[in-house]
Amino acid sequence: MVSDIPEDRPRPKSPADLFISFTLLALQGFGGVLAVVQRELVERKRWLTQEEFLEDWAVAQIMPGPNVVNISLMIGARSFGLRGALAALAGMLTLPMMVLILLALVYARFADHPMTIGALRGMGAVAAGLIIATGLKLIPALKNNVLGKSLSAMLGIAFFAAIALLRWPLMYVLPSLGLIACVIAYRKVSP
Repeated sequence: MVSDIPEDRPRPKSPADLFISFTLLALQGFGGVLAVVQRELVERKRWLTQEEFLEDWAVAQIMPGPNVVNISLMIGARSFGLRGALAALAGMLTLPMMVLILLALVYARFADHPMTIGALRGMGAVAAGLIIATGLKLIPALKNNVLGKSLSAMLGIAFFAAIALLRWPLMYVLPSLGLIACVIAYRKVSP
């Protein structure tokens, strides 16, 4: 078994545990999944600390593909190597894909119905609220961040301004501001 998880921390018991856990996680994640992933992996299962979650989520953000799939692959690989990564990936995709296909068929039938349109608008507001609440919940973990709270806040504000206010594409903002953050962090930790 491949593992760099401390012995005293809860960990996945088997690849089947990863499959089931990530299937259940994926079935909860409609829209903004950050809040659900953080609650399940940090608070409920305790597979990660807040700080580890922030670090893994940051890596998952810059990798191609969905963030939650990337984090499932990292946790699976860390726990059981390739078998764990594949089990976590299968859990993230198998049953949720079946549900998605079913929902697509239902949506195709009722897409123009006023209740469907209203429900989707309401879900957008809920997803935004979940993301904001999770962001606020993760702020205390920045006290141990090498950049510190003030620099992290400045970078967060810069990201928000670039994407939300200036409407710059994420594919340009993330590498540029992310590279700046990485260089600053590297300079702070290098001898």
